[in-house]
Amino acid sequence: MPVSRLSRARKRAALAVAVSALLGTAVTAAGPASAAPEQAPEAPAAAPGCSAAYRIEQTLDGGTTWRMCWHYNTLSGLVLDNVSYQPKGESKPIPVLTSARLAQIHVPYDDGQEEYDDVTGTDFGLALQNLRPGECPGGTIKTVKVPDMGNVKGLCTTTRARGHAYRLANDEGTKVWQAQGKDLLVYTVNKASWYEYITEWRFGSDGTITANEGATGSLSPYDYDGGDGRGWPIGKGATAYAESHTHNVFWRLNFGLDGSSKARVEQYDSKVTPPRGNGMPTTRTTRTAVTKELAGDAKSMRWWRIVSTAGKNKDGHPRSYEIVPGHTDKFSGRSFTRHDVYFTEYKKCEQYASDNPNCADGVPTSVDKWVNGQTLKHPVTWVNIGFHHIARDEDQQPMPVHWQGFALVPRDVTAMNPLTPPDLAGQNGKPEEGS
Repeated sequence: MPVSRLSRARKRAALAVAVSALLGTAVTAAGPASAAPEQAPEAPAAAPGCSAAYRIEQTLDGGTTWRMCWHYNTLSGLVLDNVSYQPKGESKPIPVLTSARLAQIHVPYDDGQEEYDDVTGTDFGLALQNLRPGECPGGTIKTVKVPDMGNVKGLCTTTRARGHAYRLANDEGTKVWQAQGKDLLVYTVNKASWYEYITEWRFGSDGTITANEGATGSLSPYDYDGGDGRGWPIGKGATAYAESHTHNVFWRLNFGLDGSSKARVEQYDSKVTPPRGNGMPTTRTTRTAVTKELAGDAKSMRWWRIVSTAGKNKDGHPRSYEIVPGHTDKFSGRSFTRHDVYFTEYKKCEQYASDNPNCADGVPTSVDKWVNGQTLKHPVTWVNIGFHHIARDEDQQPMPVHWQGFALVPRDVTAMNPLTPPDLAGQNGKPEEGS
């Protein structure tokens, strides 16, 4: 093994040992500089049950209000609890997520000599970064108390415009209905050796939740020996080849739709037939109830939704959220990265997709091994999005942010578009003749 590779391995290993020494076998919760409560059990709640220091509440343009609690974990960093959504016209908040968190950043290098679990194997949670005012434009930076670091101004909550929320013109072109959307953003920056990770959650005025992980910082200074097609020349000429690698990012979602953990999971597949008869193809969509634990693979025209068993919208349809993965590079080198989503039955100790430290001895430590045919009564959702990073000259210096993530899109949470203008509020269902 090259000396440079040994240097990197020792540096990363030393950080992991330091974390293990501090945490032992337990995961320590931390929070604002004010008195930190004990980490709450994962039970659904109709509205945030936390003190003001831990509460986030934001009403967006169009009347949508998001409410949630937060706490800080010394491994995974930011954890959101009791997330609820209240669009205009709803008399009370609609509980969506009991908890949402980063569950792993697995980083294998293309040469097969090194791989890392950046969330559980480095100082990720402990290395929360102080944010400057310019990094949280128009927002508020909350103070987090982190072991060995003290008070860190590390949690930004702000709002950001995202362009058109909708646009509709009447047939004559004399009337245009349009609105500009706005998101609530909640994010932190954590350092893991040379990388800096931006953990970002976006909450839209239309009810959409988006989870993004951004990687920035610097390329590893010990990885400029990537020959045999495993690296890209960086700098003058063709002597320093930055080693290519993959970022496999996992998120863990515990839904509590309408205040109940007893959600249903459904998979939808659409199949297009070859043209026949009049020369037109047809498409048929089928629904499969996912009643047992599943390791799922994304395919064209396949999607999943989490369905409430405790509430319906005003049209009488069960509320649900659809999982919409972003672009992913599937890494087949490890069993836990071979699938795009996992649905497992809730167990308190199962918190991280790999290198999970919380379960008893003898229990498997990766999410794929937890899928063993158990009936889903309280499903936990795991989403895996991969990015194969082949470096480029533009990655120096510092490295531009590259993003990977997914969205949770409301499906029948409200009876109509939650941003519907008043003069279109009566157009629900099939339009009347001549309207």
